[in-house]
Amino acid sequence: MKHVNGPLITVITVTYNAVSSIEATIQSVINRVNNNIQFIIIDGGSTDGTIDIINKYKNQITYFVSEPDSGLYDAMNKGWKVANEFSYILYLGSGDKIISFPHNDSFAKAGIIAGVVSIGNKFLYEPKIDIRLKLGNTLHHQALLIKKSLHPLPPFDITFKIYADFDFNQRLLKAGYKIIIDESFKAYAMEGGVSSSFNETESLEIVKKNYGWFYHKFAQLYYLLRHEI
Repeated sequence: MKHVNGPLITVITVTYNAVSSIEATIQSVINRVNNNIQFIIIDGGSTDGTIDIINKYKNQITYFVSEPDSGLYDAMNKGWKVANEFSYILYLGSGDKIISFPHNDSFAKAGIIAGVVSIGNKFLYEPKIDIRLKLGNTLHHQALLIKKSLHPLPPFDITFKIYADFDFNQRLLKAGYKIIIDESFKAYAMEGGVSSSFNETESLEIVKKNYGWFYHKFAQLYYLLRHEI
């Protein structure tokens, strides 16, 4: 992987038994020759050939471990812990792909940069950083760069099994950190995954935890109206 001048980006991929999809993700990262990238893969102890594929690219991977974990967000926390302290962190699941990173000048404007995500071949998801982020997760991790120095310790609350990243996004918003949108920042998300079916109960629990009962009730109405549209 060719390293050049520019902001340091740490791409973290968490995977488990993903032999059919992991290679596309790896190639999308290591082919970004014009970016300064470190690449971390946290594997949950795959037995299906995933590790064999990862080992093909071991010289282009900064850090790799394969061991049992306590679930998705435990593995994501492991990746955050070992990421460079001065880097911007991006999570790509197995099958996800980075298409393009933000312009370099965006990194000087904010510690959090959001981009657009193609969800399979279905639609383009555009981020929102207004009141809607207080009601639901309007930032997709495949196109979300967060400066590690904003939260040096592993950030994900593993009691949330589906939307711990939403919880973290809300905590960042609540703390007042600046978030900007750069539409040149683009990624592809493979369909499926733990959050592919909406879990209203956990989402509402997170809203209540971070913003209280008023927003909890507001979010209930918001989800109902979205469902009826």
